[in-house]
Amino acid sequence: MFKIIVLMGAPGAGKGTQARLLQERLNLPQISTGDMFRALKEAQTPLATEVRELMAAGQLVPDDVTIRVVQERTSRDDCRNGYILDGFPRTPAQAEMLEQLAVEQEKKIQAVEIDVPRELLVKRMVGRRICPICFEIYNIYFKAPKFDNVCDLHPEAQLSHRADDNPDTVQARLTTYEVQTRPLLDYYKEANVLHEVDGTREPEAIYRDIEGIVKSEG
Repeated sequence: MFKIIVLMGAPGAGKGTQARLLQERLNLPQISTGDMFRALKEAQTPLATEVRELMAAGQLVPDDVTIRVVQERTSRDDCRNGYILDGFPRTPAQAEMLEQLAVEQEKKIQAVEIDVPRELLVKRMVGRRICPICFEIYNIYFKAPKFDNVCDLHPEAQLSHRADDNPDTVQARLTTYEVQTRPLLDYYKEANVLHEVDGTREPEAIYRDIEGIVKSEG
């Protein structure tokens, strides 16, 4: 049976990397709720008009409308053999709606959490440095440049440090993630569809585990 992969992981866990690998190698589209809502700003459909009116009024888009947005996008041909969801569901109530959608689409849900200890997540984000020319990513803890704060490939370039990659902001982001996501993780654990993957390893090792889950019969 084809799968709906609910890929979860805290900021810095490497979720984006794994979603990209799954998309490239298994041809599973990554369906982002953020991308879908941005696309609706230009679309000329009754659903798009409804969403624009809600957003213009400063209202949160309710769950029943969000699931219709997800349903519309995932009914397209590129999702026929399965897809990866990014940013949905966020709550157990949305997860229940997704279950109903999975039944209608004759697909099976597999929730995958890329698990990384909090201390390591902080080092990954706080230590991150980026070359402004080639966008090579360094890390002062794990992948330091040869010379302090200078790109190996572009010695004329000073590495940049994102303003929100500071300890206080990172800790706040991780706390928010844990509070918001814990009920969803518990929901999928009770439903026996949650798979935890060790996210402290190299991306290829993590990918092999996730690929095995996607291709499994369970």
